[in-house]
Amino acid sequence: MTTITLEVPDEVAAQLQADPARLPALIREAVAEKLALSANGATTFAPVYREFIDFLASSPTLEQMVDFKVSDATQERAEDLLDKDRENELTPEEKAKLDRYFQYRHIMILLKAGARRAIDSRP
Repeated sequence: MTTITLEVPDEVAAQLQADPARLPALIREAVAEKLALSANGATTFAPVYREFIDFLASSPTLEQMVDFKVSDATQERAEDLLDKDRENELTPEEKAKLDRYFQYRHIMILLKAGARRAIDSRP
């Protein structure tokens, strides 16, 4: 077995110390997920997927759901791909990445709409 030393934020270290026996399994799962995303060509928008997951895992309020925006870097990458698409210069891989971005974006739009309805229906 190989020994690896990692530097992680204190918050993550505390979570890992809660059940150190699970660490090898967690690392295997994270690596497998990353490899699967890479194999599917999702690496460009893996950060947006992570942004959505991290945001939703933070138990946002309805107002935070409505206000959520992707990072500037993600938005810039999407705009670059859209520009290339308008000029018919997208490769098939870039087209797939742009399609995935729109899938993630669509899910967030639906969540935001539900949050808005919930806010509007408050007494």
